[in-house]
Amino acid sequence: MNEDRMKNEETLFANARNAAAGSLRQLDSSITASRPLDIFIFNVQKSEDLEFKSHLESLEYMKKLGFNVNPVVIPVKTIPDAIKAIEKIGEDRYSLSFGIDGAVIKVDDLKQREILGTTYKTPKWAIAYKYPPEKKETILKQIQFQVGRTGVITPLAILEPVKVAGSTISKTTLHNEDFVLEKELKIGDTVIIQKAGDVIPEIVEVVKSKRTGNEIDFKMPEHCPVCGSIVVREEGEAATRCIGIECPAKQYRNIIHFASREAMNILGLGDNIIEELLNRGLIKNIADLYELTNEDFESMKKNGKKFAQNLVNSINASKSNDLYRLITGLGIRNIGVKAAKLLAKRFKTIDNLMEATESELIEIDDLGEIMAKSVYEFFNQPQTIDLINRLKSLGLNMESIQDDETDNRFEGMTFVLTGALDNYSRKEAEDIIEKFGGKASGSVSKKTTYVLAGEATGSKLDKANKLGVKIISEKEFEEMIK
Repeated sequence: MNEDRMKNEETLFANARNAAAGSLRQLDSSITASRPLDIFIFNVQKSEDLEFKSHLESLEYMKKLGFNVNPVVIPVKTIPDAIKAIEKIGEDRYSLSFGIDGAVIKVDDLKQREILGTTYKTPKWAIAYKYPPEKKETILKQIQFQVGRTGVITPLAILEPVKVAGSTISKTTLHNEDFVLEKELKIGDTVIIQKAGDVIPEIVEVVKSKRTGNEIDFKMPEHCPVCGSIVVREEGEAATRCIGIECPAKQYRNIIHFASREAMNILGLGDNIIEELLNRGLIKNIADLYELTNEDFESMKKNGKKFAQNLVNSINASKSNDLYRLITGLGIRNIGVKAAKLLAKRFKTIDNLMEATESELIEIDDLGEIMAKSVYEFFNQPQTIDLINRLKSLGLNMESIQDDETDNRFEGMTFVLTGALDNYSRKEAEDIIEKFGGKASGSVSKKTTYVLAGEATGSKLDKANKLGVKIISEKEFEEMIK
């Protein structure tokens, strides 16, 4: 599970308990069903027809019924025997087919349990012993770099193989540049490793006393190890990213975003189809979409002629999209739909935008320095220039077709929406506000012009009243946009 999550740049599960609990709490039951869950039945909570004298007796009965019961159950008579049993389990723990981090001593007699009772949180008839994580020394032989699907570059420690907590460890993630610098890691160091939560291998510390002077300092790459594009690390972020638009490591996510509703809106081109196109080698980047034929799609579905024609039509239709949709689809870091519309409106053509200086970009209201830098760096990449030239040759629109005679009746106004509207979704209302030159914000402040209130409003309405911000109804809003 963690290997899959690492590939998708998702937070890793720290241990089996977190993985199981997180899986069971999923609102989407199909996610729970996809997880490799199993269970040991360890207690009979209630029985109306059967009466057990001991815990061991109840476990044996559950086993006879066919339930999966923990095979490591050791009856003992004395505390010294209990300690020996804990030590034996500790010696054998890495040969078990499941992970454990401790052992529990329980009073077996169920009547004695009743007499002993429980505290508010825990039973008085049981106590847990936690095993310390096993630590081993090894050599940090090399640091390699992996590029994730969103372009994040992660350092990976290549270790002299060593057995820890029952498995041989030869590599482990180093997370990011800050982690490596904080641990003061150098290539060639002797390091101490353990399994966090007895699951994830991690480097705990460097054994500096064993340094020879031949160790090599760590340095993050300046260029992507996959495509050679420059890499960036933005202020306030721990992640270093490749910004190459055609980086093979990023193509799956890039193409999904390009085809999405907010970008090029290619109907029918879903995640699974994109993944299959990539796996079959039919596409390598977003430009390849526009060279696909009916035959490329037909084999994906039984009787797939109509399916193929619809997809080809949808892809071809996207060629005439407004420039802002193309800018959005390119997936420029920090640039969403709103910023893409600003850029398209200001520069009119993709050529003008590509020739814009960083200072010209900064001058655009609501763009900001970080966004301007992202746009400038993106359009000065050789990969970007090659891609744009190819998309031009494939017939994609490269000009803004937004109406210059825009009605800016809401210019300078900021709207905040709260509650559910009868005739509009939140996004539809926000689009209308932006169409008329206004801004839609998520929070109420002194700068808010109007709060548009629907049904079942929340705390935003209270804050608006406190600040004296004008509250309007859906009916008043409709009068304003007539």
